[in-house]
Amino acid sequence: MGTVATMENAHVIVLFGATGDLSRRKLLPGLMHLWQAGLIDESRIVGTSLEEIDTEAFVQLARDACLEFCKKPMSDEEWGRFSQLLSYVPQSAGPPALAEAVRLAEADLARGGQPVDFLHYLSVPPKAALDVVRQLDEAGLVKQSRIVMEKPFGTDLDSARRLNARLHEVFDESQIFRIDHFLGKEAAQNILAFRFANGLFEPIWNRNFIDHVQIDVPETLGLEMRAKFYESTGAYRDMVVTHLMQVLAFMAMEPPTSLAPEPISDEKLKVFRSMRPIEPHNVVRGQYAGYTDLEEVPDDSDTETFVALKVEIDNWRWAGVPFYLRTGKRMAESARIISIAFKEPPLTMFPRGSNAGTQGPDHLTFDLADQSRMSLSFYGKRPGPGMKLEKLSMQFATHETSSSLAVLEAYERLIHDALRGDHTLFTTAEGIETLWEKSIPLLAAPPPVRVYPVGSWGPNAIHQLIAPNAWRLPFERSWRDPNVYSA
Repeated sequence: MGTVATMENAHVIVLFGATGDLSRRKLLPGLMHLWQAGLIDESRIVGTSLEEIDTEAFVQLARDACLEFCKKPMSDEEWGRFSQLLSYVPQSAGPPALAEAVRLAEADLARGGQPVDFLHYLSVPPKAALDVVRQLDEAGLVKQSRIVMEKPFGTDLDSARRLNARLHEVFDESQIFRIDHFLGKEAAQNILAFRFANGLFEPIWNRNFIDHVQIDVPETLGLEMRAKFYESTGAYRDMVVTHLMQVLAFMAMEPPTSLAPEPISDEKLKVFRSMRPIEPHNVVRGQYAGYTDLEEVPDDSDTETFVALKVEIDNWRWAGVPFYLRTGKRMAESARIISIAFKEPPLTMFPRGSNAGTQGPDHLTFDLADQSRMSLSFYGKRPGPGMKLEKLSMQFATHETSSSLAVLEAYERLIHDALRGDHTLFTTAEGIETLWEKSIPLLAAPPPVRVYPVGSWGPNAIHQLIAPNAWRLPFERSWRDPNVYSA
């Protein structure tokens, strides 16, 4: 089984699905940025996929991908050096040819004298993942290696257990990195810093001060390109179990003994175990108008393209504090926010007409965009005669800081963490299986899907779900424009 490596080790990075969309948009540009930042100096990248191309054509594909999607400009000289790291083997050549290419790259790196480890990135459809694992076993590429796996990690408890059992026949759990790009974002990690490093907020992060929490990830994108995949999954399996629940765990976990992978994983798992089962009456499922017109979607499809739910965590910190989760396709805006609503104080001292309490409770909001932002909204007195209150906000954005250029995109950070063997931002077999276990009542008797108009915020039933509270999106205040205001 695998050994734990450090970044001092050189790495052969094997990209399965190397010519696919994710590889072009995120992985190849991400590896280029990591190389530019000096984080993967001693490495080689072996691409493999179903495409019958050679190394030269792969290098050209990688160059086109980097020119289109890299945020940081690259010089011809930089590209010339980076391209030397790349090679390609078609899948049709079989496990022996892949093994030979990886061993050649390993031998090249071993001349530097340091040990060499392998990172296998499985950017392949879910059904192909176990084939790749078997292929790695046949090729003798399991020892000294780690694998990065994309969601979904099963579609229910039984399938997740079967998948994990098959994986564990070949790889030890310590070698498996189940990727969730939401947790790779600066803002997701900022939650930990914000919660645990500040005397202002750490003492009030509990049921005594917090009324409810919203995790809201609407998307304007449709499912034209992914309808076949979505028909077998739906929004709950695709987004909630993998992404939104993981963000919820960061929000709700107890302080870990240290910010090391194992203590953080332990605390996240405790959150999942403390969750009440997801009951159908706490869930609203929706389907955007026109979804059934897509190719490969049956006219009577019951697949949800939208889901909103109430999650209850039955422990000392959070008992009685609902967590509202919402995500869907073809909605009014694309956003990724976490919003914490604080309990309101008694307001009877304020005169009638003062606006006290009329604009909802105070909120702390995290924006999980690539450049993280935070906002704290609160009431203040409007200047002038009388006691008139208005909602004010304090805002912070990463791009207003001197270190904003050091921001790694989510996939870059997670690849770098996997190379270092750091599991902090990855999900575990036990965590995933616990979430599927909590999902049994919902999956056994899902509520009916309700059609919602394209460009809306979902079916009307979402308002009954959250009542007497209200959804934070759309915001009552827009984010400050950094081009208009100074930091």
